[in-house]
Amino acid sequence: MKTLKVLSALLCYPQADMQAALDEMAEILNREKLLPEREQRALQAFMSRLERTDLMKLQERYVATFDRGRALSLHLFEHVHGQSRDRGQAMVNLLEIYRQHGFELGTRELPDYIPLFLEYLAQRPMGEALDMLADAMHVMALIGARLAERNSDYRAIFDALAALVGEPADIEDIRRQAATE
Repeated sequence: MKTLKVLSALLCYPQADMQAALDEMAEILNREKLLPEREQRALQAFMSRLERTDLMKLQERYVATFDRGRALSLHLFEHVHGQSRDRGQAMVNLLEIYRQHGFELGTRELPDYIPLFLEYLAQRPMGEALDMLADAMHVMALIGARLAERNSDYRAIFDALAALVGEPADIEDIRRQAATE
């Protein structure tokens, strides 16, 4: 599931090598054809904007979007557990899952970082990857709804993830929550 690897790369802090690989990423999405046409077009438009935009400006937008507050944190358990002790145990459990499958993290990476989680899922069999993604979809949908409220281009990534596994049953409540924050 290289599509998940592409989504992971698009959700990482923008770097020159990511910009240089956008055509290759588009080819992967076109070849795998896992996404519905609407989400595919939205991602293509997003990647086109990434390609045309100055790297420094992309980096500024990324930091302004994801690094200034908890609402759009790219750490799954931040949204589930906040700063409670439960977050630490959840990360230990996720790290153990990664290790069981030979997926080792760098010393500075947290296991609940969404791009890292997607990279891990990209290496797993499709059924298993989609099941784990579905388990995290409530958080993904909330982040996506918050991005939509802010008219952020990054919402295309979360829309694509939802297209892969479906939206949570309470998606309308999630959208209302995001709209009133």
